[in-house]
Amino acid sequence: MPLTPARHHAWDLSPAAARELQLSLAGQVELIDRFGDIRLVAGIDIGFEQAGKLTRAAVAVLRLPDLAAVEQQVARQPTRFPYVPGLLSFREIPAAVAALTALGATPDLLLCDGQGFAHPRRFGLACHLGWLLDVPSIGVAKSRLIGTFDEPGPERGAAAPLHDRGEVIGAALRSRTGVKPVFVSSGHRVGQSSALRLALACTGRYRVPEPLRHAHSLASAR
Repeated sequence: MPLTPARHHAWDLSPAAARELQLSLAGQVELIDRFGDIRLVAGIDIGFEQAGKLTRAAVAVLRLPDLAAVEQQVARQPTRFPYVPGLLSFREIPAAVAALTALGATPDLLLCDGQGFAHPRRFGLACHLGWLLDVPSIGVAKSRLIGTFDEPGPERGAAAPLHDRGEVIGAALRSRTGVKPVFVSSGHRVGQSSALRLALACTGRYRVPEPLRHAHSLASAR
């Protein structure tokens, strides 16, 4: 069954209104496991063309556990929201939804190149997209946006909690032995421990999970 948005909100917003919307919707995000078998994982990455005027969203669907490629889609849309740190989902999601809803396969999990709950207003890209589509989602970021953490152990699978204002908001995960950690946080309908387990299950020979590596290649291709 193709993906379709389960929820809606206005997109023609000022940055101030977008921040208020994040605060109001953050409480609707489900930070517990509510999913069945995870067989198809969609990695989502965003690129830009024409000096940022055109948003290019790429989606790559891979199968677990063998990480075989199943399907890919690219959607382009005019960029309608300015670049504002902490509000990137308002800039990126419209094109991402267009790519996701064009899929023939229905993913069981969305893996987003960005933050989920590890966000100043607890409503990063993975939370926003998962909430809109009501699909389990995880944020996997290559860099930390907020919070503090102790360096995890050097071996694959080692993780350390990411803290902000007395709250655990995600984790630094050593996805490959000896490489810099990635930052994993719940998006929607996935608890933190499951987010770590699933991010690791999607990781092969490289630091970044395979669905995101495939999507990045599509999003950045010239």
